[in-house]
Amino acid sequence: MSNNEDFATHSAHDDEEGWASKTEAKRHMHALQHLGKRLTQLNKDQLDKLDLSDRLRSAIDEFHRIKSHGAQKRHLQFIGKIMRTENTEDIENGIGLFEAGHQAHTQVFHKLERWRDRLISEGNSALQEYISEHPNADVQHIRQLIRNAQKEQKLEKPPASARKLFKYLREIADV
Repeated sequence: MSNNEDFATHSAHDDEEGWASKTEAKRHMHALQHLGKRLTQLNKDQLDKLDLSDRLRSAIDEFHRIKSHGAQKRHLQFIGKIMRTENTEDIENGIGLFEAGHQAHTQVFHKLERWRDRLISEGNSALQEYISEHPNADVQHIRQLIRNAQKEQKLEKPPASARKLFKYLREIADV
């Protein structure tokens, strides 16, 4: 039997057992390191909500104490190694929920910013539309903030009233 025949038989046999190529193994390790990096970007409260092993949690805490970029990179590899024994599907789902919540929160803020800008630029027409959507809003207070913000824009002053208007819109939206 020649080496080529032996290799072909051996390769076919390995594929049946679920053998992964070196490239696939590296790709999987890089994915685990990336997931570990995403874990290091979460705050302590978010990490507490995830079901992490003590070893992984202490490795993440240690990562935050490391200042050297090279050492952090090595430590991410170590976190990736620890992640091999973790339930990565649950971790990914948890991180996904945190990111989705953050994205929804950001969208609400952008919507409020657009309302503020419309109220200042369009005045009463935008105010009537806003009041129809938010009947519990104090119309007089909003009108006063709009007038002050428009004056500040004309006089090129800092937008203190625009900030107050945004803050009030945020209170109404209960964000």
